[in-house]
Amino acid sequence: MLQVRKIALAAAAALVLAASQASAQNANGWVTGWGASQQNQAQAKLTNATVRMIARVTIPGDQVRIRLDNTFGKTPVTFALATIAPRVRGVAVANGTVKPVTFGGKAAVTIPAGESVQSDPVTIRVDAQEDLAVSLFVSGSDVQPSQHGNAQTTSYVTENGAGNKVDSIDGKEFTGKTTAMYWLKAIDVHTTRPSSTVVAFGDSITDGTCTTLDAHDRWEDVVSQRLAMNANINRSVVNEGIGGNTIVDVAGYNPAVNSPPGVDRFDRDVLSHPGVSHVILFLGTNDIRRGATAKQVEDGIKNVIGRARAKGIKVIGVTIVPRHSLVPGVADTGWDAGKTKIRHEVNDWIRKGAGFDAVLDFDRVVRSQDDPDLLEASYNCGDGIHPSPIGYFQMGKSVNLSLFGK
Repeated sequence: MLQVRKIALAAAAALVLAASQASAQNANGWVTGWGASQQNQAQAKLTNATVRMIARVTIPGDQVRIRLDNTFGKTPVTFALATIAPRVRGVAVANGTVKPVTFGGKAAVTIPAGESVQSDPVTIRVDAQEDLAVSLFVSGSDVQPSQHGNAQTTSYVTENGAGNKVDSIDGKEFTGKTTAMYWLKAIDVHTTRPSSTVVAFGDSITDGTCTTLDAHDRWEDVVSQRLAMNANINRSVVNEGIGGNTIVDVAGYNPAVNSPPGVDRFDRDVLSHPGVSHVILFLGTNDIRRGATAKQVEDGIKNVIGRARAKGIKVIGVTIVPRHSLVPGVADTGWDAGKTKIRHEVNDWIRKGAGFDAVLDFDRVVRSQDDPDLLEASYNCGDGIHPSPIGYFQMGKSVNLSLFGK
């Protein structure tokens, strides 16, 4: 756990400069249009292979640039070639649209362990809700990717030894699939009208556990789709959720935290993005499940609020949704009436005393009318923790888009 914390802090330190430059970048028309949180190192080992990562940008523009993170890599990683293209279906990309991606004018780039790199701008027109394919040729041997493990999107990998396939149109060489997001941290979009980024900063209920693979039906996906159809609000939505994530990491948490907590990753996953105007903070349930007091959760939330405000970012809080103490087929859910009491205490504070710019009351959206300490049956995916797809839809539908301005 200590090693994970050290890696996360080192990565955050490396991105302080990027965070300080975010406002200036936005002044030049750049906002982050897609993102994912690196959380661990993959078990997969790649040798002389190509990966094709699929990412859906949430705002239109005339240029893009990619960010690659080697946050959890234990050694440097080299990408000999990289391309980007609109995905049309499955692994295939649109004919005649593949564009090379360069880094400081060079085709190849090496990222040291724990560090990050941003590409040069690529001239390519993108639409809101368009899937882009980022292809990376990994020329080394037994390379273990730094990854986001639960992207809820299918990406593609060639067999080891297949070599450079970044320019493939039909993608037939990509015989393997993964739902992890290898190395790809963010895609920035250059926009032609005033715009900004909304970051959804949360745990598995933001990451998308119990949503539908490749359907983009998480609550923040619904919000981004609604925004894309609203001509008056030009905002991207970036998902920086990690399954099992906590707001803090307190000695004695059981089970131990398995990803960098919110207070540690906030610089990396929010402040380093260009053009962030709003962050939606949706953390706390996993702290309470691990034994946190209400004060510990609230102190962590206060920490994030203060750091966001210092950068001129508005903070929207989210109430913690019900969690079941009893689930059929599960011997011990780790939840009980005492933890529900703490959830109520934290939720009352979020609604009345935390000082958020606004509050999304997802607790009231998905809780049962018969028992407010349980999820509505049709909104419960079956584990007593996560909403079902219709539950996520109701959450996304409930968000007032005027919170994000014009």
